[in-house]
Amino acid sequence: MEEKRTIKNQLITLLVLFIFFVISFLTNILGPIIPAMIESFHINVALAGFLPFCFFVAYGVMSIPAGLLVERYREKKMMLLAFLLAFVGALAFACMPTFGMGLISLFAIGCGMAILQVVINPLLRTAGGEAHFAFNSVLAQLFFGLASFLSPQVYSYLVQHLHRGATNKMAWLTLLEQVVPPALTWVSLYWVFAVICLLMLLLLFWLKMPKVELQEEEKINLGTPLSALLKRKMVWLFFFGIFAYVGTEQGIATWISTFLATYHGIDPETTGATVNAYFWGMMTVGCVLGLILLRLMDSKAVLIVFTIAAMISLGTALFGNMNLAYYAFPVTGFFLSVMYSVIFSLALNSIDNYHGTFSGILCSGIIGGAVVPLIIGSLGEKIGLRFSLLCLFGTLSYILSIGFWAKPLIKNVRGL
Repeated sequence: MEEKRTIKNQLITLLVLFIFFVISFLTNILGPIIPAMIESFHINVALAGFLPFCFFVAYGVMSIPAGLLVERYREKKMMLLAFLLAFVGALAFACMPTFGMGLISLFAIGCGMAILQVVINPLLRTAGGEAHFAFNSVLAQLFFGLASFLSPQVYSYLVQHLHRGATNKMAWLTLLEQVVPPALTWVSLYWVFAVICLLMLLLLFWLKMPKVELQEEEKINLGTPLSALLKRKMVWLFFFGIFAYVGTEQGIATWISTFLATYHGIDPETTGATVNAYFWGMMTVGCVLGLILLRLMDSKAVLIVFTIAAMISLGTALFGNMNLAYYAFPVTGFFLSVMYSVIFSLALNSIDNYHGTFSGILCSGIIGGAVVPLIIGSLGEKIGLRFSLLCLFGTLSYILSIGFWAKPLIKNVRGL
């Protein structure tokens, strides 16, 4: 019996790791396909900014409600709901690729991904065991980073092989050609999303989930805990820290391909998508180095050094030549890599109670990924994308300031 339970928990752990992969695969593809959306829908960069806005605003508004709902309806039902929302959203857009449907679809997918983010960390702790949670969490981030690297590559592959007149194609490519218009080959990615979500629904329906007992720091409590936290200046300062980080990350990732196409004539569906993939890939590499540095240095010092380096590399990407931009954008991703985890840990280590509710507030800061790309797009229509991206130095400056004013009650342990 114990052996069966162990095997089952290992399967659940693998499932959770794959869900991290799926979340990233669906979440971080917007940047490479925005140039194609601009061309297909005949919209300007200001309107294009509403695409990531609809996706990430769903993250912001669903984080706390999802935390409350999972305690009532439990993990399996919430995960089924999450993938159902994502499946319906992806399928609707694949069948009706219009700008309006794109906004609705992205909001639905964003709601699904927000629910999954709330569910999977406690599930990973339970299935993998608390003793292995730290290792599994890092492994999950590697799966997340791998998907972010692969999804732009899959996008490039699809647009280069659909409706190209080649013979002896694989059956699934031939099938996609039956449902994807020749002028909208990028829509094929949403058919892939729909199939992935459908397969996840079928798999989850079949699997039996272990019972998850939420720890106090994983619970979200409204009423006194929430009102008490919202009155504290420190809570708002760290909320805007998460807001600034996600806004910076998505502000860069969303507009990389468009920037390179606009200023350097780089094909957004091939080379532009590759640069975007390298941006996410370097973030994954940076996470690994960050783990080592956080064992050797104070987390605030790591945050300061990486933020300054990110500013330098971003400036190089924006004002350097084509070759410099090609490499500097991924390097910027490398230096962004540790910011989210450092800001989040500094925040939680700065208060001594209500950690679960505080985490919910911090996760709501993901809405920065909706607001900042929208601001960049709106400004880009008036002053040009290069100069509108300069607003990211404002968000990075705020992140840099955290390294100076944060006063955690508990500092990170140093020493190998």
